[in-house]
Amino acid sequence: MEKVVAFTFLMINVGLFSQENINGVFSPVINPCSGFVSDVYKKPVPYTSIREADVAWEKRIWREIDLREKINQPLYYPIEYNVCRHSLFQVLSENILKGNIIAFADEEFLIPYNNFEVRKKLIKQDSLIRFDVDPLGNTVENKVPVADSTDIFRRVLKYRLKEDWYFDKQKSSLEVRIIGMAAYEWDSDKEAFRELFWVYFPACRTYLATNGVFNFKNDKEQRNMDEVFMKRMFSSTIVKESNVYDRFINEYQKGIDALVESEKIKMDLFTWEHDLWNY
Repeated sequence: MEKVVAFTFLMINVGLFSQENINGVFSPVINPCSGFVSDVYKKPVPYTSIREADVAWEKRIWREIDLREKINQPLYYPIEYNVCRHSLFQVLSENILKGNIIAFADEEFLIPYNNFEVRKKLIKQDSLIRFDVDPLGNTVENKVPVADSTDIFRRVLKYRLKEDWYFDKQKSSLEVRIIGMAAYEWDSDKEAFRELFWVYFPACRTYLATNGVFNFKNDKEQRNMDEVFMKRMFSSTIVKESNVYDRFINEYQKGIDALVESEKIKMDLFTWEHDLWNY
């Protein structure tokens, strides 16, 4: 008899708990976005503490992320609106238009764009032909302005990162900090990439951390955009390192030689750290 009473009490509690879940007191049982919804509550991982006196060596690097590469596609898709996930450019443009992130015209973050300039870059104004009938019954051709806010999501195919690599002698480790990020759109008329704006990366981390990205291998593993950059889960090509001439690689190397030079700079970074250790 006691077992029956205990079982009945347990079932009543389970029923109440399930009802409270449905009413929103606790987390919902059904998650329409799989593992992406909980990303809303994530915060960016704080930077490790660093003293200027502990920086024994530093090198500034510029690299480009091509979203046409498969490993980088989670930053490009979705193109259309999706309630569960957003592309990197959707996150940046939305928060720029809201005033949460400042867009700059230069990589030194000295010339900010105003609201009119930002909207002109992000929202494409076009016109469609519409045929109307006037009061006399004649067909009239009118041009109707249309704002296309999704076309630019397809054209932004490249990002440029400005980052500092440094050696922390206190921790004996080579670390990197992303300073800025620029978005580039493909101009089909000129058949070239055009720079849209620069953003200060640390100011974007809060908004990147609240947006999940697609995981090719496991839908359950939750991953956000900030983690993609902090854990270096992307493919890129070095286009410039700090030098006395302040020039990019494509200014003194072309074709395959430019790619070889890029790989050489990448290997020099890790070789420098490796040479500090004696085995």
